[in-house]
Amino acid sequence: MDLELVSFKLCPYAQRVVITLLHRHADFRMTFVDLDDPPAWFVDISPFGKVPLLKVDGTVLFESAVINEFIDEVAAGPPMKPADPLARAVNRAWVEFASACLVDHSDLVAAPEEKAYKRALEGLGEKLDQVEEVLGEGPYFNGAPFSLVDSAFAPLFMRLEILRPLVAVYEPRDLPKVARWSAALLALPAVRESVVSEFREIYIEDVRKRRGVLAATLPT
Repeated sequence: MDLELVSFKLCPYAQRVVITLLHRHADFRMTFVDLDDPPAWFVDISPFGKVPLLKVDGTVLFESAVINEFIDEVAAGPPMKPADPLARAVNRAWVEFASACLVDHSDLVAAPEEKAYKRALEGLGEKLDQVEEVLGEGPYFNGAPFSLVDSAFAPLFMRLEILRPLVAVYEPRDLPKVARWSAALLALPAVRESVVSEFREIYIEDVRKRRGVLAATLPT
């Protein structure tokens, strides 16, 4: 099976797919596109004009949650989804919740004025409060096995750790389970290797380019 992932270096949703591919030891190749100036072939095959796309023997899949479930179904090794149908549904719901957290993160980074900035900060903080309530003893969302919920949240935690010197969305002492989960995910090779080597630098530069409230806190 030939797998080609079409991505953008800063996309957290594409990063989810990379994490899943690496965790499942799947063979794939990566093609990066510039979403500000996408090539014609990308426009032709991407229904929403977004990444990630996964080309599977030429067939195009889109939407990270769909792609990750496909990878989990076809890759060798233990599945990342629970066997129980109800537990699988619960996991799918928390993958969607992770997407809502990423929307708050994007709003936080891009907020042009203080009111929008505080709204995004509070919204994301409240969502992490909810996550704290449902987490068990870990180390991952479902306990010992690494799941698609873990690959969905890992990109968020990576970005929050980079932002921590500028803004602490949560304090580890207040959300100890979230903090432990974040640390466990960020220590995994599949997570560390899911971004380009210069990710921190280009992420900070992207924050700066947005010229929002958060960008004003960056050192000149």
